[in-house]
Amino acid sequence: MSAASTNPVRRAAPAAALGVALFVAACFAPRIGLYTGDAPADVKLFQTFGERFLAGEIPYRDYFVEYPPGALPAFVLPALGESGSYVLLFKLLHIAFGAAAIALGALTLTLLGATRQRRYLTTAFLALAPLALGPTVLNRYDLWPAVLLAGALAGLVGGRVALGLALLAVAILAKGYALAVLPVALLYVFARHGRPGLRRGSIAFAATAFLVVAPFAVLGPGGLRHSFSIQTSRGLHLESLGGSLLAAADRVGIYTAEVVGGFAFELDGTLPDVVATLATLLQLAALVAAWVLFKRGPATPQRLVVAAAASVAAFAAFAKVLSPQFLIWLLPLVPLAGGIAAPALLLVALGLTQAFFPSRYRGVLDLEGETWLVVARNLVLVALFAALAWRLRAQPEYTTNPPTAIRS
Repeated sequence: MSAASTNPVRRAAPAAALGVALFVAACFAPRIGLYTGDAPADVKLFQTFGERFLAGEIPYRDYFVEYPPGALPAFVLPALGESGSYVLLFKLLHIAFGAAAIALGALTLTLLGATRQRRYLTTAFLALAPLALGPTVLNRYDLWPAVLLAGALAGLVGGRVALGLALLAVAILAKGYALAVLPVALLYVFARHGRPGLRRGSIAFAATAFLVVAPFAVLGPGGLRHSFSIQTSRGLHLESLGGSLLAAADRVGIYTAEVVGGFAFELDGTLPDVVATLATLLQLAALVAAWVLFKRGPATPQRLVVAAAASVAAFAAFAKVLSPQFLIWLLPLVPLAGGIAAPALLLVALGLTQAFFPSRYRGVLDLEGETWLVVARNLVLVALFAALAWRLRAQPEYTTNPPTAIRS
């Protein structure tokens, strides 16, 4: 057998090339927004962060940043160009992130021993599914933590424990949702590589996190602490599962909802505060359920991928804050889990999100008929989590080829 046929990177390359080509082509579609000239408030804010950083100001000390330190590269790199080109450069950078996530998906599938047909079909899905979400894909920075998490999974599946957990640390510090995957990653490493592997991976994780956080913890500890604390103290987001159900209650006349602005549009009042607390408890219960289901079965690479997808789905579906860009987190994960139900549900959730955001978002804020689109999307996300949890509980499907390690 030739080296080309056994090397997983080379075997993944044709499917990866197809996926990247399809994704780049999709980004030229009008609904994705590469050439729409659209510059939403988030991107303008990112430009401010990047330009002030390059001007010598220290994030968290000299100016407030609500995002964790690992997010900064996504803001700073486009600011290296001309100020008037920031939006285009930001989108081009995120096309690169998306392409890298697709290539890593193809590699992970190869490492899992997926058939040639599955590699091509899944990679094509990874490339074209963003069309269903629309311009949100390139107008937020969430492809950055998504590609980091995709790299972490590829590393773990390929036996590169230290690399996988180091990338997971950066992913968590780019956007906190990746923390949902840490327990299953540690369980997987311990089961597959024992205490020495867990110790090696934990050191890589801790050292990477320290290197990313330490400079800002020293230079701007108060601002850094505040950036983390505000994420946990937010109220019930209108688009969350609980928020959308209260908005629906307003629509049918059994509750009067009050929408207020802030970091996001939230519902004000005692009942929304109670629902926010319940949502957090439900989110935690769903996450623990995914982790326990993984622990009760064999620690195979395929089950790791399914558990990662289920954990992120739980984090998004039951959170007290749920923005359209959160669905980007699921794009590199759910298709790798296998089966038809979960990818189909993801596609429906993406389409329902684009149905109300951004073109009809005013109707959501005004508690008009678009409320039902949000409710439907959120129920689909709950069904997506259930489908992934069931797949994790059931005996997973295996291909005839065993997983192979990445060779140096």
